[in-house]
Amino acid sequence: MNFKVAPSARALFLCTALLSGMVAPLHAQTATDTTKQLPETHEQMQLSFAPLVKQTAGAVVNVYAAQAVRTRSPFAGDPFFEQFFGGQFNGPPRVQSSLGSGVIADASGIIVTNNHVIRNADSVKVALSDGREFESKVLLKDESTDLAILKIDAGEPLPALQLADSDKVEVGDLVLAIGNPFGVGQTVTSGIVSAQARTRVGISDFDFFIQTDAAINPGNSGGALIDLSGKLIGINTAIFSRSGGSIGIGFAIPSNMVRAVVETAKGGGDTFERPYIGATFQNVTPDVAEGLGMKQPYGALVTNIGKGGPAEKGGLLVGDVVLSVDGVRIENPDGLGYRLSTAGIGKTVQLQVLSRSKEKAITVVLEKPGPDSLDNQMLIQGRNPLSGAHVLMLTPSSAARLNLPSDTEGVAVDKVFPNTPAARIGLQPGDIVRGINGAEIETMADLTKAMSSKPVLWRFDFERGGDIIRQIIR
Repeated sequence: MNFKVAPSARALFLCTALLSGMVAPLHAQTATDTTKQLPETHEQMQLSFAPLVKQTAGAVVNVYAAQAVRTRSPFAGDPFFEQFFGGQFNGPPRVQSSLGSGVIADASGIIVTNNHVIRNADSVKVALSDGREFESKVLLKDESTDLAILKIDAGEPLPALQLADSDKVEVGDLVLAIGNPFGVGQTVTSGIVSAQARTRVGISDFDFFIQTDAAINPGNSGGALIDLSGKLIGINTAIFSRSGGSIGIGFAIPSNMVRAVVETAKGGGDTFERPYIGATFQNVTPDVAEGLGMKQPYGALVTNIGKGGPAEKGGLLVGDVVLSVDGVRIENPDGLGYRLSTAGIGKTVQLQVLSRSKEKAITVVLEKPGPDSLDNQMLIQGRNPLSGAHVLMLTPSSAARLNLPSDTEGVAVDKVFPNTPAARIGLQPGDIVRGINGAEIETMADLTKAMSSKPVLWRFDFERGGDIIRQIIR
């Protein structure tokens, strides 16, 4: 039988000191190792994170989001019952609440949280660490990065966290996570950065996270991940868990991305726009790397160049591999997207490229995505399964915004409004409408004509991720 024995206070300190680099492992202490030593004074024995927590905790807030949801009767929508009773079967609205955390990023009252914390909310309240509560105004919501920016008026400057340069964060760095897990109240947990530039985790369209083993649980979303200098290195956004609780794998949005979104909100923008480069990329596989004569498979392989776009103007070619941006190595297309997004619209970036077996440097000026013509977009309404979907004709810039290859053509879903028929059938932004009731959909006119019919059964063909999804709906 195995027993777990609680360590002494001295042993706990030594464990923490080992992590922080204050104490070397005993077997590593040699006569020539004079840089590290055991704690010898009372002050060294009482080292604590408490001063750091006192310095930063006031800038972490609780976020309460409320949404009025009307209960739906099973008879609602039935033509017979609605003819005689109208909408009387629907019950009274009930308030649905969600709880999360937030970080004061500016003393004027600008607060960063996760978009999923306040998604669809009718009202958002912010509670400060001193107990005061304020109604907030939503300045910006961005689904792709899962970030939202709130603003409160406290009538006085508020404690704010300074944003660190998240590119300087290294695996093994000690960190603290501050938030409100399970609504029990402000809680601090410690750990290390267990991975950097984590991608392909399926949390949001944005895929470039700091991974930490500091305990993060439901309610921590939107809270702070800070370094030992008290600066914000990330916004805690999700956990990897099969049980719903922390198992030591948490993800945070890097502070450099947070900074870009905050600056957009400060400038009056209500949505975060990623810069347009006018090219499509894919991973460099080991086979591709071998064929290109690369020693390692990394970078972003150019598969398509949009006409007249920044990439074409800069001299990028199909088949080139982007190896670095402004001197920072690029591992995959997600890493490239992150570097371009944090650089921002209007900025000039230098790309190191492998082109035709030779490395070269090219300069690209990142542009603002072009506006979509009002004649080539519409909100579908009426009594049909696609009601509540906003669709548009794809252009290179709108395709890039929807994470589609820039040469993709057709009618694509741009937005899906909540609690609509389109949302209930699982339609998603980026889906391309390829067919309705056997008719091919290539233009907005094709879509309008097909939607004007009133069939007994609707048959839809959607393209998602290169696959065709067929749905039959009564």
